[in-house]
Amino acid sequence: TAGVDAPRLFDAIATAARPRMGEFNPQNLSNTAWAFATAGVDAPRLFDAIATAVKPRLNEFNAQGLANTAWAFATAG
Repeated sequence: TAGVDAPRLFDAIATAARPRMGEFNPQNLSNTAWAFATAGVDAPRLFDAIATAVKPRLNEFNAQGLANTAWAFATAG
């Protein structure tokens, strides 16, 4: 990671992203979950929104996207 602590930026991104989950493609969903988990950002509402968006679209994810999403949710706890 870049080692930059930017909690207000992550909060703003989470707030902006939650209502737009329907616009995200599988890679966007996976990358968003991965980024927040990697940064160690506590964003349960965002992870709930991602989970809701991912479940009906699992068949659209490639293997890497599934693995990254699983890792992000396991890491985020």
